[in-house]
Amino acid sequence: MKILVMIAFSIGLLFGAVDINNADKNELMDLKGIGSKKADEIISYRKKGNCFKNVEDLTSVKGIGSKFLEKNKKNLSVGKCKNK
Repeated sequence: MKILVMIAFSIGLLFGAVDINNADKNELMDLKGIGSKKADEIISYRKKGNCFKNVEDLTSVKGIGSKFLEKNKKNLSVGKCKNK
């Protein structure tokens, strides 16, 4: 099972970064340091009508800090917000 997760994660990185404005829970959980709870927090933040203007805005979500950004910045992108 771990091998399948690693393969899926590697393929995801090959095809681009995770769009934090539009990624689903599984895509968010592919990021280092994002488990089920933090993925739910990001999705909840977006459902409240919030959009990320840049990657650093992700720190507005409970449980996401600068260390997470340092580890994942190259794997994150900010696409067009569907909430507005």
